[in-house]
Amino acid sequence: MFPRAQGPFLRPGGTTPERELVVGQWGLIPWFAKTAKLTYATNNARFEEIASKPSYKQSWLHGKRCIIPAWSFDEPCWETGRNVWWRFRRADGAPWGLAGLWNAWADRETGEVLQSYTMLTINADRHPLMSRMHRPDAKLPPDRQDKRSVVAIEFGDVDAWLRGSIDDAAGLMRAPSVDLIEAGPKE
Repeated sequence: MFPRAQGPFLRPGGTTPERELVVGQWGLIPWFAKTAKLTYATNNARFEEIASKPSYKQSWLHGKRCIIPAWSFDEPCWETGRNVWWRFRRADGAPWGLAGLWNAWADRETGEVLQSYTMLTINADRHPLMSRMHRPDAKLPPDRQDKRSVVAIEFGDVDAWLRGSIDDAAGLMRAPSVDLIEAGPKE
């Protein structure tokens, strides 16, 4: 699936412990957008910035957290000096439950409501595998690259992520453990 495509996400339903599976655009349409077609990318959101960035702030502060189901995700590896796409799956064969934020945006002219979401990322400079992904910045030292990783929400933490406090949710922000990951170049 590519950014701006329609995809599934899981969010809290009306009552505890209900959850609902929704289809929406991968690329969050913020509440203040005048149109659904954005001129900037909102498919990924840096966790360190979501409480202050206008595009994500309202979703974060209002607890609009979601889980993005995925059998795999791809990341670019530049260790050879060129982009080699790697595929990441769970070693146990289960799907990933990736942390995200969602929003329901209403078109002011038509009243149409569009669902959308963004995937959260965190710094992975010290992660043994995720720190190897993405193009290095030659101007920065190796431990200050701001390499990014998705955040995998484990099954036992889903309710804490979807319905917990901001502090509960922030406590779940970590890259997947290396022993959970099966990864290598795409074939």
